[in-house]
Amino acid sequence: MAQFSVNPARFDPYKNFKFRVKWDGRYVAGISKVAALKRTTEVVRHREGGDPSSSRKSPGRTEYEAVTLERGVTHDVEFERWANKVWNFGNGLGAEVSLKDFRKDVIIEVYNEAGQLALAYKVYRCWVSEFQATADLDANANAVLIQNIKLENEGWERDYEVVEPSEPTFIEPTG
Repeated sequence: MAQFSVNPARFDPYKNFKFRVKWDGRYVAGISKVAALKRTTEVVRHREGGDPSSSRKSPGRTEYEAVTLERGVTHDVEFERWANKVWNFGNGLGAEVSLKDFRKDVIIEVYNEAGQLALAYKVYRCWVSEFQATADLDANANAVLIQNIKLENEGWERDYEVVEPSEPTFIEPTG
C-alpha cells in the first residue's frame, strides 16, 4: 500500500477545480464538472428473541450512485458516441443497442494547484443511462451550452498507486 505522508508540510486540502477524466486510455476533452463519488450501504436490522427491546445493525447491500459528467458543447462527439451504444435511434430493428462494448472503466484524476497528480479514482463498468445533448436554449442568456452524461457504475475505488506528490518550492533570487 502507498505511503501517505510524502508531503508532511502540506496542510491545506486539495481544491476541487483541477481534474481530468480518462476512458479508453485517453483524456476526454472539456469536462467541467464531475458529480461526487458516493456509495451507500443498507443497514440490516435484526434482533434475537431473547434480546431486550433494542436491535442490532449490520451492513447489507452497497449501492453506488451514478456519476454525472458535464462539459460545454463542442464538435467532440465522445459523449454522444458512448450514449449511442446503449440506444441509437434509427439504427434499425435489433441494432439500436451495442451490448458488446457499452461499458467502460473511467479514471478520475485530481491535481494539486501546481498541476501534479495527487489523487485518482477508478470507476468500474460504467454505462450511459442518461445523455443530455444540450441544455435549454435561451436567446436572452449569456452562458455556455452544456451537455452531460449520467454514468451508472458497479463500484469505484481510490487508486493507492498514486502517491502524494512533493510540491515544488520557489527559489528566492540571490543578489
